[in-house]
Amino acid sequence: MQRRTASAQTRRSLGRALSGDKSGARKQYQDFLALWQRADPNIPVLQQAKSEYAKLQ
Repeated sequence: MQRRTASAQTRRSLGRALSGDKSGARKQYQDFLALWQRADPNIPVLQQAKSEYAKLQ
């Protein structure tokens, strides 16, 4: 997945959260994190997604 695509996906997740659709945001983040489960944990977009997902729990 390209960085631009990953950033877009995390922005959609954040947008859902900000609009009040927390269950939709959680689903978006879960999908993203599932795709990135084997990625280097030090990748900034992955760290950001994990942090934002944790706030929705």
